[in-house]
Amino acid sequence: MQLPSSLLENAVNQFAKLPGIGKKTALRLVLHLLKQDVNDVQFFGETIAKMRRDIRFCQRCFNVSDGDICSICSNSMRNQRLICVVENIRDVIAIESTQQFNGTYHVLGGIISPLDGVGPDQLNIESLVARVEKEQTEEIIFALSPNIQGDTTIYYIQKKVHHLPCKITTIARGIAFGGELEYADEMTLARSLTNRLPVQQYVK
Repeated sequence: MQLPSSLLENAVNQFAKLPGIGKKTALRLVLHLLKQDVNDVQFFGETIAKMRRDIRFCQRCFNVSDGDICSICSNSMRNQRLICVVENIRDVIAIESTQQFNGTYHVLGGIISPLDGVGPDQLNIESLVARVEKEQTEEIIFALSPNIQGDTTIYYIQKKVHHLPCKITTIARGIAFGGELEYADEMTLARSLTNRLPVQQYVK
């Protein structure tokens, strides 16, 4: 892509580094910014820079935060003895959008994946174990990806906390609503059968 300005080209190249943004989309975004007021564009840039510079991670659960403790962990209205273990911050946002969970979270920062060079020591697992011990957690809910890496991570953490008197559960897995049964993989279908529900509970 030949551009008439090196400044324009540099800006396009930076936008194109974002996930899901190709060169054409990046160019469209840059040209849009060129049409905006200089002060608005400056504020846009300063907001991004300030976010990256000043944002913190909660010392308790590793969610993003404006302070040392995030707004979820500091909320006295939430069940502080219920922990939902997730892989990343996007998962926290996804679960929060359902407005169906009133506990707290623990962000692992990934899942165990030896093929990708990710081991237990690179994740926030020891801090989770220490937290469960210290806070007398009543239940841990695993909301990890339903694959081998996710199951390996669950198994590893379960072994680390099995001596503690807390309930350990995982989110339900099965056939998605509106999905075709014939296209479901064998593992998903098997779990759907294992975790079947009474009809009266299912239709509520």
